[in-house]
This record gives sequence, structure tokens and C-alpha cells, in this order.
Amino acid sequence: MENIINYISNLAIPVIIVTIIFYGLKEKTKVFDTFLDGAKDGIEIVFKMFPTLLGIFLAIGTLRASGLIDGLVNLITPLTDFLEIPSSIIPLTVLRPISGSASMAVAVDIMQNYGVDTLTGLITSTIMGSTETTFYTIAIYTSAVGIKKTRGILIAALAADVAGMLASTIICRILS
Repeated sequence: MENIINYISNLAIPVIIVTIIFYGLKEKTKVFDTFLDGAKDGIEIVFKMFPTLLGIFLAIGTLRASGLIDGLVNLITPLTDFLEIPSSIIPLTVLRPISGSASMAVAVDIMQNYGVDTLTGLITSTIMGSTETTFYTIAIYTSAVGIKKTRGILIAALAADVAGMLASTIICRILS
């Protein structure tokens, strides 16, 4: 069965490409010219988003280096202790909206220390699946379409992250 899945996976991309080429030829479209136009548009989008990405990465680096994230974790810990949320996942809940790579590193560290089948490991993996790197995602999508006012988007997205984190904790507690 695994060989069949690997075979299908290896064929998927070439089949899609050949299908697009044949469809383009059938419709009498200049397939390569259309591809080049799309590539040019893609490069333009990358150049438009670059300043936003640079600002996001600079802000993340500054937050990490300043110790602000550690201070935020210390500030939140009494509330999470009261709500019986494992304190080991607090760094993940703080970093997840900010940085995907940092939150992945924290999640791996949590699972190595506590195990994947523990309550803490289950909550960690559920949080990783039910939340997003909010600041990065908002920066990418809003800069791609030219939206400047993101306050409402940010508030809604952060509320969704908090809801995802709380739901992850509650559901994992119920199921374990």
C-alpha cells in the first residue's frame, strides 16, 4: 500500500503540469508566455512584501533579544496556574502568534521533555495545529493586497489564537 501511495505522490505533479499544458494547447493559449507572466507577477509581489517581512523579522528578533517575551511569560503564569494550564506551554502560547520557527522549536522541546503522549504533549500539538503565526500571516496577506489598517484584523486573529489555545487545553483535558 505504501508503494502505491509513493507512486501516486511521485506522479501527481508531473500529471498536473502535463494536464495544464494540454489544456493550454487545447484552448490555443501560449502556455509558456502565460507562465512567464505569472512568474513576473510573483516576483513583483515578493518585492512588495519584502519591506513588511523585513520589519516583522526585525521586530521578532528585537522582542526575543529584549527579554520581553520572557517577561510576558512570567506575567501570564499566575493566570495559567489558576486555570490549570500547564506552565510549560506558556512560552509556546506567547511565541506561536509571533514566529512559526520559534514556536516549532519550543513545541519540539516540550515534546522531548514531557513526551508526545502526555497531557502537555497533546496540548502542545493541538495548539500547533489550531493556531497560526498571526503577525506573519497578517503582514503577508495585507501587504500583498495593499491593506494598511490592520488593527481590526489583528484583534480578531489574536482572539482566534486565544480561543484555539484555550479550546486545545480544555479538549485535551477532557479527552485524557
